[in-house]
Amino acid sequence: MKYALLSDIHSNLHALDACLAHAQALGAERVVILGDLVSYGAFPAEVVARCQALQQAGAIVLRGNHEELVQTHSINTDNPNPSLGSQTAEWTHDQLSPAQRFWLETLPLTEHVEHMFFVHASEDAPTRWRYVEDERTASLSLDAACTHPHVRYVFGGHVHHQSLYYRGTGRQLMAFKPTAGVPIPTPQHRQWIATIGSVGQPRDGNPRAMYALFDSTACKLTFHRIAYDHRAAARAVRDAGLPEYFALRLETGK
Repeated sequence: MKYALLSDIHSNLHALDACLAHAQALGAERVVILGDLVSYGAFPAEVVARCQALQQAGAIVLRGNHEELVQTHSINTDNPNPSLGSQTAEWTHDQLSPAQRFWLETLPLTEHVEHMFFVHASEDAPTRWRYVEDERTASLSLDAACTHPHVRYVFGGHVHHQSLYYRGTGRQLMAFKPTAGVPIPTPQHRQWIATIGSVGQPRDGNPRAMYALFDSTACKLTFHRIAYDHRAAARAVRDAGLPEYFALRLETGK
């Protein structure tokens, strides 16, 4: 089966629709949303509605730290200016219906399907929202996930970058630098952990949206970068009266 893996949509409907269309054209059979559907962008209610429809059609949808943030209105500590994150969370909360907020609150933190384990951040402590950003933190998450039966692949988001690590003959993890659009063989005799990047708010200087496609039959993982109308998404942020910082981030990918 081909799984479309998406994370960190951040209320960016333009980017979400572009990634879903691209995945469908490549034959994706099931969608997995790895959390952070909301915050920052101009279309939280629309993105939640889209993800609810995907879930009804069989998609897996997980809860991320920003789903928690909009419930509590607390300050977003991963933002260089916490007051901006807090303001956006409150605005996002007010855009969502009570039913949508309840749905976000009830989403699971993790999901285990056959040889795959899905989590927003790190499986060793999913509610602490630890970033999987190097071999050490990737190893912690992979080790925790592999305590579940038959797990060989761990997929997460949260860091807004695309990365892949695998365990070789020893216990050390090896980093593999992916190239967009190039399938990577990921045989089951190894253990793999990937962060699939951000659909709605890339932070590597490239505004193109990120997602990944995993073929569980062929054991191949392909990272993708998708061009979309990021300027229209930025205009929508400004039109909504949200902080300029988040519009500039969409335009620059930083």
